[in-house]
Amino acid sequence: MSAVAIPCQSSNCPNGHPPSRLECPTCNKLGIRGSFFCGQDCFKANWKTHKIVHDIATPRQPLLDDPNINKDGTFNPFGTFKFTGPLRPVYPLSPRRVVPDHIPRPDYAEDGIPTSEQRRAGQPPRVLSPEEQEKMRAACKLGREVLDIAAAAIRPGVTTDQIDAIVHEATIERGAYPSPLNYRGYPKSVCTSINEVICHGIPDQRKLQEGDIINIDVSLYKDGFHADLNETYPVGRIDEDSQRLLRTTRKCLDEAIKLCKPGALFRDLGKVIEPIARQNGCSVVRTYCGHGINDLFHPAPNIPHYAKNKAIGTMKPGICFTIEPMINLGHWDLEHWPDDWTAVTIDGKRSAQFEETLLITETGVEVLTAGKPRADLQ
Repeated sequence: MSAVAIPCQSSNCPNGHPPSRLECPTCNKLGIRGSFFCGQDCFKANWKTHKIVHDIATPRQPLLDDPNINKDGTFNPFGTFKFTGPLRPVYPLSPRRVVPDHIPRPDYAEDGIPTSEQRRAGQPPRVLSPEEQEKMRAACKLGREVLDIAAAAIRPGVTTDQIDAIVHEATIERGAYPSPLNYRGYPKSVCTSINEVICHGIPDQRKLQEGDIINIDVSLYKDGFHADLNETYPVGRIDEDSQRLLRTTRKCLDEAIKLCKPGALFRDLGKVIEPIARQNGCSVVRTYCGHGINDLFHPAPNIPHYAKNKAIGTMKPGICFTIEPMINLGHWDLEHWPDDWTAVTIDGKRSAQFEETLLITETGVEVLTAGKPRADLQ
């Protein structure tokens, strides 16, 4: 069988496009058939336009050429963003976790909009009935159980996404809904904030490393009421500054709780917290604050943690709220990653946080989310 004669493929062949046998070697490797030229001169003269065919036909993995892409396929989605510290997100995020249909959920679970919170905005803090207080106690007890389960998984090599899975499963096993899930569009069931992340870190594929600190912020919704608590933990051995930060932050919270009783002013909590932070060379985040909590996730009151704030309101029996100071080793200010959730220190220095849900009683305060004292914080 005779071969089909292929004319020279040069667009400006000076020889009139005669039958040609000089095949482009790159096209041959790429499986492109018919790239023949009548001679080297024609091939070279046509190279600039011809090589476009190679670019189109070459199998490409453009992400592998990107310094933000890792060999295992994980990647930093905000490659051009100027990060304040060394931490980077590690995507892709896992799919949204499923909550079984039989578990009651808050109003924002489907569309992300906390309609009930919006309707009650501006109203004074709600005083709970004795029956509602019991429901808060039950929810908070479960919240503590879930946080302790998650904390037990902390070790180098574990990803924050794995911690999210642990929190999610422990929550639904207790017939509860993970309150963060789809709250204002938040994509996960827990917040995990590492090192310079102040709060609202999104669990991803990053593996915990020896020397990290990580805050796990657990919230759940059970029988119509929310629980909310968090702690910051060391990952293996941590440096002295990080240890000082954790102990200072815990002390800030504990001393503020001692102030709580009927008649105490919410604005006075910052007067207790900020001096402790300053005495230990730290600063108090001003952008985020504690909040009321009951059948709503974030109702009144707002509770700043810094001194000289203008918070309104007086503590009354039956009111539930959180105190959750965020304390930084450096400046108090922050900025957000492009995910619009992750709040990081402005100078890249580390931050820690501890949170408890509290109930004001007739005689003082009850810490509904109380856990066992930690030896590393003494």
